Amino acid sequence: MSLHRLIRRCAFAAGLLAAMTVHAQTPEGMRTVPTRYAFDALLERVERAVEQNRLGVVAIASASRGAASRGVKIRGNAVVMVFRNDIAVQLLSASVPAGYEAPLRIYVTESADGHAALSYRVPSTLFAPYRNAKVDQLARELDAMLAKIVKDAGGG
Repeated sequence: MSLHRLIRRCAFAAGLLAAMTVHAQTPEGMRTVPTRYAFDALLERVERAVEQNRLGVVAIASASRGAASRGVKIRGNAVVMVFRNDIAVQLLSASVPAGYEAPLRIYVTESADGHAALSYRVPSTLFAPYRNAKVDQLARELDAMLAKIVKDAGGG
């Protein structure tokens, strides 16, 4: 085999491995939506959209805000945890182990260009391993709610 052919095969294999690695790093059911908003504006829009779509913000965890409090600057990121108690009660009555997946999370991240994106895992994918019809029904309802929140917050 010629050196040129060997180099091409190695380059192809390296590219394939890199593509597989990137795919492996994205969990099943993960959706990411780029937006035209800056990080802080998008975070506020997410909080409003959650409220308007009948869920509640349970907590917000932000490494960038924590770092800023120590004088360290990193790109904006925040995990917005959302749920609603009546749904939690229904979920737990159907499957106590499935309660581990609540609250649902919306990840707000700042890009190098100053815009921010929204990422979330589709609830029906998240809850699928529990193999429970009632949990599956709730997850489908949550699919629609989360998709609407992301659409409303992202402006599209």
